[in-house]
Amino acid sequence: MDLLMSDVCERMELAISRLSEVFEEQWTCENESFAPFKDYFTKTANFLLQVYDVHNLVNEPGAPSMSMEEWQQLNARLYEDILPEAYADSYANPAYACKMLGREYGQILSALYAELRSTIVYAYENRKYDMLSLFELYLEIYGKFAEAETALPKTKYIRESIYYYMYDYADVIVADRIRETICPEDNLALDIVLRSDLSDFRYLYRYGEYIGDNEIKTAEYFNKLDESLVRAMAKTYVDGFIKGFETMRIDIKPKKSVNIRYSIGQERMVRMAIEMFEEHGLKPIIFRYAVSRMNRRLTSRVGYIGTPANKQYEYDHRMDEALFYDKAFTERKLEVAADVYEKHKQQAKEYAGPACIEVFGENPFAPETCEDALKLSGKQQELSVSYMTKSAELSNKYIPRDQYSFTIIAYPIPEIGDSFDDIFAEIVKINTLDNDLYREIQQTIILTLDEAEYIHVVGANGNKTDIKVMLHKIDKTKETNFENCLADVNIPVGEVFTSPVLTGTNGTLHVSCVYLNDLKYKDLTIEFENGCMKNYTCKNFETEEENKAFIKENLMFNHDTLPIGEFAIGTNTTAYVMAHKYDILYKLPILIVEKMGPHFAVGDTCYSYSEDSRLYNPDGREIVAKDNECSLLRNSNDEAEKSKAYFNCHTDITIPYEEIGGIYAVSSDGTKTPILLDGRFVLPGTEGLNVPFLE
Repeated sequence: MDLLMSDVCERMELAISRLSEVFEEQWTCENESFAPFKDYFTKTANFLLQVYDVHNLVNEPGAPSMSMEEWQQLNARLYEDILPEAYADSYANPAYACKMLGREYGQILSALYAELRSTIVYAYENRKYDMLSLFELYLEIYGKFAEAETALPKTKYIRESIYYYMYDYADVIVADRIRETICPEDNLALDIVLRSDLSDFRYLYRYGEYIGDNEIKTAEYFNKLDESLVRAMAKTYVDGFIKGFETMRIDIKPKKSVNIRYSIGQERMVRMAIEMFEEHGLKPIIFRYAVSRMNRRLTSRVGYIGTPANKQYEYDHRMDEALFYDKAFTERKLEVAADVYEKHKQQAKEYAGPACIEVFGENPFAPETCEDALKLSGKQQELSVSYMTKSAELSNKYIPRDQYSFTIIAYPIPEIGDSFDDIFAEIVKINTLDNDLYREIQQTIILTLDEAEYIHVVGANGNKTDIKVMLHKIDKTKETNFENCLADVNIPVGEVFTSPVLTGTNGTLHVSCVYLNDLKYKDLTIEFENGCMKNYTCKNFETEEENKAFIKENLMFNHDTLPIGEFAIGTNTTAYVMAHKYDILYKLPILIVEKMGPHFAVGDTCYSYSEDSRLYNPDGREIVAKDNECSLLRNSNDEAEKSKAYFNCHTDITIPYEEIGGIYAVSSDGTKTPILLDGRFVLPGTEGLNVPFLE
């Protein structure tokens, strides 16, 4: 290890020396066409040297004795050229890079710069080898330009350098990523949460993430809350996780770790939660979202996070892997993953699942199409779908989904507006609503729904929804189609849900405005035939082609179609009224929105990979609607058919109450029993759900 570290230090010295020469070096060719590339390489070299200086500063013995203002200035310098106000003239912007360098070179070099920006994280986490590998990749590509004699180097050689970097370093970066997600380790984040003075907000800048008003004001708000309230919030969160094991009848005793996911600024609650989890014998696993394109999926950010410096930047680079994504690379990733899981199979077995503290309140992001951004080819899209299937199968082999649980709770961030304090207090109340009250009302709804052959949902007030949802045939004396969902894994309380029968599930789903996976959809319309997406569109962009591509990439994750994996009726009218009171309906997370009206999920069922586990409602009846015609293919002897069982995605699309004309339980003889009419609950026994509307 010492020899390896010595080698890294020696190579780093050489790399820094070479980077310093970039500013004064005379290139072999003095052709004017090279001038824009000199500007690109000069600016990126300056950035890398700045990152190296930051690495030395933050990793010196003892905490750097800088003022709050000095930390802020340091943070601003690292992120200044991707912030919205500077992004138009940044090489991180594919449009600008293509304008200055030409489309072919601009796309590649903009993607390279985006990858180089991951060195910020490596610097703060003292991952010197990972920093070095990117410095050396940069210098390799720089050399191709500096040493060119008569013409620019061919782009295929630049692509090859990036490809072989990704392929060769997968055994480090992919391996590190998997290991940090299943092994409890002392790391930067854990040190910050457990050992920082959380009343000194300089601690926020130790992460290396972009720190804006949301992070600072969230930390300030948590700091002023009464300790008993923060402890109660942490207890609700931890208890929800533990209850998940009880509900699903999974033995928690063999489990030794829990993955805690949170947003920067919430450390006070996280610290208390860690103490409570440890009382249950669970050590914390805390990891940052993936920063290398090698491990990322579109704009998804799984792990602890801060507010993105620029969502358009994230969106523009969501498919940069188009530079290197091929079959050999995906096979390499799977090979590395299998090796890591096998080496750490005991830790994987002891993993209890993720406990997530989500945030909401950011202004809805409607992305702009950048024609110069890299995109996966049709073949690469197919390959990504195949890879996700194989990756999920591998993960499930070592961490079976029916052997772990999860919980999700959400709180607002200051960006939500001037009423942040009031909204936060309301959310705390919503997260602790009376389970017993909802259990009884939802049981009333379930008893009626279980009498039905299908559910008919019709929109109102401009909503074009008109869809029939088929239900499984059951023995009503001991079986049920719907789960009575209370506040355990999925906080807050408030829904009944099922996995529909696909055959015969036909019609149109329409929502005037919905926020899915951090992206805003306008007039989202999906037509279903036998439970699967047949046609889809929205009105985000001017052309139908752009709208369809947007949905396929970001909602369907490049699948050609997706089935309805879930139909649910949300019952949390308290949350709905609160959302309208503060006009934040479209700033709420799907976690809360799905409880505020009927919703349809496209993708896998809620029980994917754990369909054979036996689950029961509080009334003792077994929940049997856990499969559909797709998930049942997992039992096929034909490998090709078996691979079609899962889609490895699940996205809830909620229709708000005011857009609902009616939800009817329709029996086999045609009798229609209304559950909701004109956005209000009308089924006898559910009148209590309308009280918040009156208040």
